[in-house]
Amino acid sequence: MEHLIIPDGYRSPLTIRETEVAIKEVKDHFERALAKSLHLTRVSAPLFVRPESGLNDNLNGVERPVSFGIREQAEAEAEIVHSLAKWKRHALKHYGFHSGEGLYTDMSAIRRDEDTDNIHSLYVDQWDWEKVISREERNMETLEYTVRKVFSALKETEDFISRRYNYIQPLLPEDIFFITSQELEDMYPDCTPKERENRITKVKKAVFVSQIGKVLSSGQKHDGRAPDYDDWELNGDILVWYPVLNMGLEISSMGIRVDEESLSRQLKLAGCEERAGLPFQKALLNRELPYTIGGGIGQSRICMYYLRKAHIGEVQASIWPEDVLSTAREQGIQLL
Repeated sequence: MEHLIIPDGYRSPLTIRETEVAIKEVKDHFERALAKSLHLTRVSAPLFVRPESGLNDNLNGVERPVSFGIREQAEAEAEIVHSLAKWKRHALKHYGFHSGEGLYTDMSAIRRDEDTDNIHSLYVDQWDWEKVISREERNMETLEYTVRKVFSALKETEDFISRRYNYIQPLLPEDIFFITSQELEDMYPDCTPKERENRITKVKKAVFVSQIGKVLSSGQKHDGRAPDYDDWELNGDILVWYPVLNMGLEISSMGIRVDEESLSRQLKLAGCEERAGLPFQKALLNRELPYTIGGGIGQSRICMYYLRKAHIGEVQASIWPEDVLSTAREQGIQLL
């Protein structure tokens, strides 16, 4: 309950039913805008994978996936995905995509170890996307160019939804500001990573914090990243300032994916070199998969942002602690 924020005087301008209509409008528009901006084709994707495939996202390495036994396959284990960060790269090769082409899909996940609050849920829904690039394009210029393409889809959707609902005033700036996690630490050395994000995002309104996962000069990481999908030198998060909750809101995590060299280095740094023997990681080390850039964009997060909601439970159906449900109800926050 201590993580529940109740904005002063908050009341949603939309009823639950009106909210559901608006959610569909936001998702439909943004999905089209993203696909057009990045030249992506929609594909189907799995809800669960085999653990021995190495395809599941290990997140920070401590979160437990939801798993189950398959009766008709002698109780062989399957895991609900945490995200599709690795599966997409495999799919690009399997489906025959070439350089400059990409895919996106609707991803649903369960994160059982999540600490829920206004912006975190046990249920995760996002657009997972991935695009083939050349080895020569594995650089910061490509990353920043692609970030701006994603940002243009975000701005286009905000313009659309603000015209559709007159209580919504556009908040996004004309361009997104770029800063590395080390530069951000140097700027605010006495702050926590989240405090740094809030301070820079409040000033710049839209920020891409890059190079997440590696250890900074303080000896700490800005945030955790699995060692076997993003290249920690060529990744980052898109954050936007959200005045409803007075915070920087992470909309997307994305980056250029590891090649064989950065994979080996990061596995060693993370102390999990044994993953090199898994099928996905082995294929990467053997240069059997394409070089790619990709990311995830939170569907509920952007609906929450565009519709100016105080809690993610207003735009998605999940399970919440009983004290959160009762307090939200008392304060006029309608959780689905």
